[in-house]
Amino acid sequence: MKLPSELQTIVDAFPHRLLFATVSGAHLYGFPSPDSDYDLRGSHVLPVEHLVGLHDPNETEERLGLESGVDLDLVSHDVRKFCRLLLKRNGYVLEQLLSPLVIKTTEEHQELISHVPGILTRHHAHHYVGFAQNQWRMFEREPRIKTLLYVYRVLLTGIHLMRSGEVRASLPALLHDYPQPGVADLVDAKMHGTEKQSLTATDVEAHAGAFARLLQTLERARDESHLPDRPSAFEELDRFVIRARFVAPGA
Repeated sequence: MKLPSELQTIVDAFPHRLLFATVSGAHLYGFPSPDSDYDLRGSHVLPVEHLVGLHDPNETEERLGLESGVDLDLVSHDVRKFCRLLLKRNGYVLEQLLSPLVIKTTEEHQELISHVPGILTRHHAHHYVGFAQNQWRMFEREPRIKTLLYVYRVLLTGIHLMRSGEVRASLPALLHDYPQPGVADLVDAKMHGTEKQSLTATDVEAHAGAFARLLQTLERARDESHLPDRPSAFEELDRFVIRARFVAPGA
C-alpha cells in the first residue's frame, strides 16, 4: 500500500524522540474508504525532566485534523505508558506495534517486537470479545457496513490470535483463511465509497447469526488456546523502558 509522503514529514517534526510510528485503523484493517483519514500511532520517549518535577507528565500526544494536507488522527504514548498498555492485554497497541505500515522504525522498535511472544496471553481474547460486542451494539442501532466490517475484523483477529499466537489485523488476509459469506463484497463496497448502501432485514439477520457463531468460536478458541495466562516479559520491558529513557536524543 502506498502511503502519502506527508506522513514522513509529520513524523520527522514530532516534538519527542519516536521509537516507532505506524499506520493503524482502516488502512491496516484492509478496508479504507477513498476519504479515510490516516491513523498514525507510535511511542515516544519523554525527556527525564518531564517526569521528575512537580507537573504531571503528558504521557500521550494526540492530534486530530488536517496536517501537511493529510487528514490525520495521531496518537503516541510515552514508552512507559505504552509498555504498561502492552502488558494489559491491549489489542490496540499490539496491532499498532506490529503494523506492517511503518513510517518510522528504530532498533528499540524491533526490540519491542521481539518481546511480543512474552506479552501475549489467552486473556487478550477479552479485548476482542468486548470490542466486537460494542461494535455489534452500534450496528444494531445503525446498520452500517463500516461497523459490520469492524465486527468481523475484530472477531477473526481474536480467533486467529488464540489459535496461532499471531496478531493479524487485515480483514482481507483473515478472510483468506476464515471465509465469511458476503463479507468480501462489504469490503469492496467500503473501499469504493459505497458503504452507505442499505442492508436488508435478511442481510442483518444473516450477519446476526454469523456474529453469534464467531463470538462462540472466539470464546472456545480462548478456552482451548495454548497461550499462557500471564505475560512473562514484565522484567524485560522494565529494563527496556529504563534503557530507552536514557538514550541520548539522536543516538
